[in-house]
Amino acid sequence: MSETASKARVIPAVPDEPDPGRWKALVFIALAQLMVVLDATIVNIALPSAQQDLGISDGNRQWVVTAYALAFGGLLLFGGRIADLWGRKKAFVVGLGGFAAASALGGAATNEAMMFGARALQGVFGALLAPAALSLLAVMFTDAKERAKAFGIYGAIAGGGGAVGLILGGFLTEYLDWRWTFFVNIPFAVVAAAGAYFVVREPKGGRNRSPLDIPGVVLSTLGLVALVYGFTRAESDGWSDAVTVGMFVASAVLLLAFVLVESKVKAPLLPLRVVTERNRGGIYLSLGLAIIAMFGLFLFLTYYLQIVKGYSPVKTGFAFLPMIAGMITGSTQIGTRLMTRVAPRLLMGPGFLVAALGMLLLTQLEIGSSYAALLLPAMLLLGLGMGTAFMPAMSLATQGVEPRDSGVASAMVNTSQQVGGAIGTALLNTIAASATTSYIADHIAGATSRSQQQLIQLQGQVQGYTSAIWFAVGILVVAAAIALTLVNAGRPDMTAATGADEGAADEVQIPVVAH
Repeated sequence: MSETASKARVIPAVPDEPDPGRWKALVFIALAQLMVVLDATIVNIALPSAQQDLGISDGNRQWVVTAYALAFGGLLLFGGRIADLWGRKKAFVVGLGGFAAASALGGAATNEAMMFGARALQGVFGALLAPAALSLLAVMFTDAKERAKAFGIYGAIAGGGGAVGLILGGFLTEYLDWRWTFFVNIPFAVVAAAGAYFVVREPKGGRNRSPLDIPGVVLSTLGLVALVYGFTRAESDGWSDAVTVGMFVASAVLLLAFVLVESKVKAPLLPLRVVTERNRGGIYLSLGLAIIAMFGLFLFLTYYLQIVKGYSPVKTGFAFLPMIAGMITGSTQIGTRLMTRVAPRLLMGPGFLVAALGMLLLTQLEIGSSYAALLLPAMLLLGLGMGTAFMPAMSLATQGVEPRDSGVASAMVNTSQQVGGAIGTALLNTIAASATTSYIADHIAGATSRSQQQLIQLQGQVQGYTSAIWFAVGILVVAAAIALTLVNAGRPDMTAATGADEGAADEVQIPVVAH
């Protein structure tokens, strides 16, 4: 045994005694995660009112969403590396403080420039906060059963928070003012930051104090921004638009250059060992695909319920409750209870397939479809499947990494979700729009009255949604296949350390290392 390895055995990277305040810490970490996830959907509900108040043109309104997505998606890897460098607790508290300040600025916005700037700032601090939150969980919960429970709660929030945002956004916009969809973040952030400051105790010895990989930061940020912007632009200007194509080409070149740089530099921003390990690679890929399917669905169901069925924003939010209930049940009851008994792929694969079955039901949507007979069972199946699959994915994505890499491994989970969300919204929206246009063009000639024309418009919209949902079903089946074939880790309490460098097995943050 080498001298280095023997030292590693004498001084373990994780303390023998688990942190007594870890469950209290989970409350504040989960609260911060809820705030970030809520923000992604809550602003969408408020967008029409904000646009009218601030005089934002139809052409520019997408920037309220895009400014946030670009900053958040582009800076996640950098945020994860900063968390490893500064310490996760510090990055977490600073991220919360910055997010609260940016939210206050957004709520007080008097013109479109102030609004776009506030949203970009929210994205910047969200990119620092999100990976720090996930990596804090990774280093604080080291016992297999406790880890399963903690990640079950975290997974339920990550999955269900978006739908909660629709309810809260509906209430705030309908009964107060759109500005409260920003101001509501401030108490969340203050409570989470104060709690984290006093309760969170990060294990020592897990920081990565290597100098920052500046070329890696520049290439990854520009590459991810180009990718996210390419998909966002495709949604509004089409896939053949010169700028859209240019963005995709630029993104491919920049990200390829990033991989080459990371393989050469001494202290890479994203050590390739984090993504090339079979299990983590499979998780990032399958999770990203599942999010593509889910994000598009949220959008279509919101429009279907409000425009086709005539639901109010609040009623629409409540209509999503069965999905939240399914996610919480799948994550905290099914996923958590089975996590230490079966291999993760046997939760992820079937979970994605159950979600695909729920999605398959939604391909039967019609104008007069019954909520109780069709939407309710479909949402329950979607929630159960996603909740069951998300929980082991979140846990395994940071399991087996060296403590000094946990921030960047957590950032990769968020990056796959964020990029998946951008791709899902653009891709499925484009499919839906072209199917709608085609349907209306084929049927509008036969409509003689105004009411018939309106009916065909609505039928065209529903036709567009179901066409896109068929694609989402296929994407979920592919996600299940990837999870079942690539993710080959055993049960957490039986598995040998994976993903760490040779000779560094003693540094990993899983509870039992059996050889």
